[in-house]
Amino acid sequence: MPEAATKPPVSVYAEMTPNPATMRFVSNVALVPDSRLLEFRTPAEAEAVSPFAAHVFNLPFVTGIFISGNFITVTKNNSVSWDLVQLELREYIQDYLKDDGRVVLSDAPAQALADANERASTHAPAKGPEDEQIIKILEEYIRPAVEGDGGHIAFRSFEDGIVTVSLRGSCSGCPSSMVTLKQGIENLLKHEVPGVREVVAEEL
Repeated sequence: MPEAATKPPVSVYAEMTPNPATMRFVSNVALVPDSRLLEFRTPAEAEAVSPFAAHVFNLPFVTGIFISGNFITVTKNNSVSWDLVQLELREYIQDYLKDDGRVVLSDAPAQALADANERASTHAPAKGPEDEQIIKILEEYIRPAVEGDGGHIAFRSFEDGIVTVSLRGSCSGCPSSMVTLKQGIENLLKHEVPGVREVVAEEL
């Protein structure tokens, strides 16, 4: 049987997120390895690394893209409502994955790829047991829920009782994410990690 015949058909569905400016589009196939996160804020950033992201940026209302695992979170401007473009964008993404499928260039410049991954923010290295405990809690209890909403959270630092995290994808600029940060994440870390007084989001 030809190899192409064994590949599952690509399908994509859309999900609203807590952030009204973003929508999460989930594929039945992996877009990037689990360990890779990509964030693009401009078409120029995307063109150097991801033909897929550059393709999505061709739509005039797109202002940001975050890719992780099997989903892409798209941020739009206020020129259109999701009701008018959701179906078009879902089909646009699905058609690209069916016809081309290249998400990341195999010969993407190493620095451009590293920059896209850094913008998406992986965890900062742990400097001690408290940092390790915070990262473990974020990974086990917080990250799955955040990714389910099309976002990403990463540990940046723990100093003087203050935990700093980065929020990306649908979490970036989302009013409700600040409530979650304070009422959910902060309370959990205060309870589990001695010395935590506050959790704040990294300034972009």
